[in-house]
Amino acid sequence: MTLAFWCVLVAIILPYLATAIAKFSGRDYGPHANQNPRAFLAGLEGRRQRAHHAQLNGFEVTPAFAAAVIIAHLAGGASQALMDALAVGFIITRVLYLACYLADWGPVRSLVWFLGMGLIVALFVVSA
Repeated sequence: MTLAFWCVLVAIILPYLATAIAKFSGRDYGPHANQNPRAFLAGLEGRRQRAHHAQLNGFEVTPAFAAAVIIAHLAGGASQALMDALAVGFIITRVLYLACYLADWGPVRSLVWFLGMGLIVALFVVSA
């Protein structure tokens, strides 16, 4: 398996890090919260709410990244090293995105998001 494919796995797992921060960084998570987790998450505030929002964004962007990696491999127009570098770059942006979201750095978070989306587009462009 290529490094880019491993990055897809990492991208799939990363939103669950945000989930863990949202749920478990407070004292109010327990069996009652698991009875209706969506209501529990909707009631969060501050850093935990931002972690939940980062989780949602991670679930939204991961399919596009996975498709870009798979299509880049199938198209075969780019070197494996370049595809791996773009995929690793995307993972770095996702980690930075989560950090920016938790720190409440909205403008920086948006910039990091655009960089990540640019890397997804780049996977398509370099393989064309």
